[in-house]
Amino acid sequence: MVFAACVALSFALTQGSSSGAKQTYTRAIELEAKGDHPAALALLWEAAGRAPAEPQIQNALGEALERIGALDAAIAAYRSALQQDAQFRKASNNLILALVKAGKGEEAVQRARALVGQAPNDPDRHFTLGLAQSEQNLDEAMKSFRRALEIDPRHALARYNLALALNRADRTAEAIEEMKTTVANDPRPETRYQLGVMYSRQGAFDDAMRELKAAIAADPRSADAHAALAAVFRARREWENAERELRRAIAIKPDPATHYILAQVLQQRGDVAGATAALAEADQAIKLGAAPSAALCAAVVAACTREGPARLARPSAK
Repeated sequence: MVFAACVALSFALTQGSSSGAKQTYTRAIELEAKGDHPAALALLWEAAGRAPAEPQIQNALGEALERIGALDAAIAAYRSALQQDAQFRKASNNLILALVKAGKGEEAVQRARALVGQAPNDPDRHFTLGLAQSEQNLDEAMKSFRRALEIDPRHALARYNLALALNRADRTAEAIEEMKTTVANDPRPETRYQLGVMYSRQGAFDDAMRELKAAIAADPRSADAHAALAAVFRARREWENAERELRRAIAIKPDPATHYILAQVLQQRGDVAGATAALAEADQAIKLGAAPSAALCAAVVAACTREGPARLARPSAK
């Protein structure tokens, strides 16, 4: 009788904990949808602790941790989700990409190859393999993206990432053709922005301006697009237009690197006082904790100067 009562009590507590965890998880998802990520993370942490065997909750916790850069903790959460459900594709893909970000590319590729082996005609699995290979072997990554496109020619993400890979390999003309096809099928701001950057690298400034302006029209809050358009104006020695776009970029995202580029533009147009002020603003931003990035805008400027095209650094992921 005592044993039966204990079992019944344990079952009731487990059910109550599971129910409470699901309610907490639901509230966390609502907060994420509103953009309150810190509060959502706290609730997901609580929910995962109360229901460690719920793969959906563990995966959501991993995504929240990855968002703040806690990659090791995110990887642990994804692994926990897969321990409960080995066929959970979203958690599997998340784990592979988190491993790549954490510098554990070999395991990422191994896992992605295993997924392809299970379903060799699934374009999404070849696409995921390509992403895993991108930091290990660019040629192999391009092969995987092309294989995904052979299976599904309208796989927009595979073509987009193939174009980025070609661009990284200094095969810009091929990259432009692939990105043009991507834009034709999926004209979202990011694809038009990338195409504009590629055109600017080739010195095709009219085409670059068309795509970058289209990207800004679709997403006026894209600091990178404003910075890239400024680079085109700078290459044309249109200092006033370049300054305007850089100031717009800074208003959206005050990156110290963009301040430095603004200082260069102001100096080139003869505004020494303005250049000095821009440098001071950059130093102040760094003191306030805004570490200068590898700045896509700086790479675009380098690609568009009169000295000729330079190797364009791959932007960080969106």
